[in-house]
Amino acid sequence: MRLILATHNSGKLVELREILAQRLGSEAEELDLVTAGDLHLEDPVETGTSFEENSLLKARFVAQATGSPAIADDSGLIVDFLGRAPGILSARWAGVHGDDAANNELLLRQLADIADDKRAARFVCCAALVVPGSAWVGHGTAPSTQTHSVTADGGWEVTRTGEMPGMLLREPRGINGFGYDPLFVPDDQPMGRAGADPLTSAELSAEQKNAISHRGKAFRALVPDIEELLG
Repeated sequence: MRLILATHNSGKLVELREILAQRLGSEAEELDLVTAGDLHLEDPVETGTSFEENSLLKARFVAQATGSPAIADDSGLIVDFLGRAPGILSARWAGVHGDDAANNELLLRQLADIADDKRAARFVCCAALVVPGSAWVGHGTAPSTQTHSVTADGGWEVTRTGEMPGMLLREPRGINGFGYDPLFVPDDQPMGRAGADPLTSAELSAEQKNAISHRGKAFRALVPDIEELLG
């Protein structure tokens, strides 16, 4: 069965493949996993007002365009002191989408006078799985409506959320990752670092970060739903 990841980021595809292989074993081989970029699909305009709305918007767009089940995610940084901002505006907080340096600089200015014990933050990710009726009708019984939404065309959809709590530094550290990673210190640190300075997300290896990341948690929470899809 083809499953499309609604992204142009090949790194997300690698992460999802690894998660499915770990959780599903040989069952994962039943999935033909590709990205929207592989199929030359454009990104839809993200008009949602929450991570959930945007993830569903992207997954529905790809599912409708292809007739195949689709997964999408939307994520961002939530800073408690800023009233949950930047939130869905995380990637364009300074005005230009994807300008990491400008976004980090603006955030540091906004928190310049904030005490260390008030700099709590968390990354949040919502992942959505949308299964169109054309890919589901006759395949089996839809999952419980208590946890899944049955769609008008006879398909179904579900969202799952993952969080990575931590705190924000006063200056960036590390060269890995992207976005706010150089400023963000996850609460969950690698084993064997007692007494050492905690690492930022930009100082973690990709493997270490994926093990605790908000997106990894959201993707892993979707695995039982993908098992439903495989029957």
